[in-house]
Amino acid sequence: MEASKKEPLVITDKEQMRKWSRAMRSQGKSISLVPTMGYLHQGHISLVREALKLTNLTVVSIYVNPGQFAPSEDLSTYPSDFHGDISKLMSVPGGVDVVFHPPNLYDYDNDMKRNKNDKGVCTNLEGKGEVVSCLEESGMGHETWVRVEKLENGLCGKSRPVFFRGVATVVTKLFNIVEPDVAVFGKKDYQQWRIVQRLVRDLDFSIRIIGADILRDDDGLAMSSRNVHLSAEERRKALSISRSLLGVKSAAENGHINCRELRDSVIETVSEAGGRIDYAEIVDQESLQAVEEINSPVVFCIAAWFGKVRLIDNIEINL
Repeated sequence: MEASKKEPLVITDKEQMRKWSRAMRSQGKSISLVPTMGYLHQGHISLVREALKLTNLTVVSIYVNPGQFAPSEDLSTYPSDFHGDISKLMSVPGGVDVVFHPPNLYDYDNDMKRNKNDKGVCTNLEGKGEVVSCLEESGMGHETWVRVEKLENGLCGKSRPVFFRGVATVVTKLFNIVEPDVAVFGKKDYQQWRIVQRLVRDLDFSIRIIGADILRDDDGLAMSSRNVHLSAEERRKALSISRSLLGVKSAAENGHINCRELRDSVIETVSEAGGRIDYAEIVDQESLQAVEEINSPVVFCIAAWFGKVRLIDNIEINL
């Protein structure tokens, strides 16, 4: 007989979420948090499974954060399926205890002048001469940001200058609201994971940060909510990313440690498959600084466009 599925408690209010966490902690229960933007796939579910091993209780947050999207990016088209997400979470053995699904983490009630736009529509601010996020464009009045100044600069930070400021800020807000003992992040977003680790260290959060390995589809493509926007042909071409990364790792393990040559081989392979390279870098796993030769643990990080979809991937190389 199939075990009954556990339906999570859905909390939408910040104060109610904090009250629940504090009540559980007063009972001696430990709490893990898996932050997501929803449209869950098996990569997210693997993070939940990891969280379930680590603490008594598990919270999954589902919130598409406008603070990490520039006006020219895909906030308004980011996929969502909340009921499907709940169904997927209920399918996990043991289940999650709470889904924290706030409508707006930046609504402070006392802001008299703001654009209440529940759809998340964000238009480009042409000619403004400043880099802003969709949050600032909405006029909600939020003006406090968390920056991890060095780690945010390279890789995704080059082409997405507001992204990690927004990520670090919303993660800080989630940590302050949920007050978890453990938080689980996927290593597919490698730079994000390292930034959160540094944030927790530097701001003395008493939270253990876990980095979970990338989960891939059977064809090798790293799981991502944005994969749904790929056509069949674009998806086939995008497999050049994971295949070329595996080739680089094999080459490095066989003594080919010149980073320029390894980078060039990946750029050539992905470009020939029809991808537009955003970046392809071999960096130190801790500092995320580019290296010239592989003689210590590194990670090859890449971002590339196939059609209108920007994909990121990486592979750790430990020599």
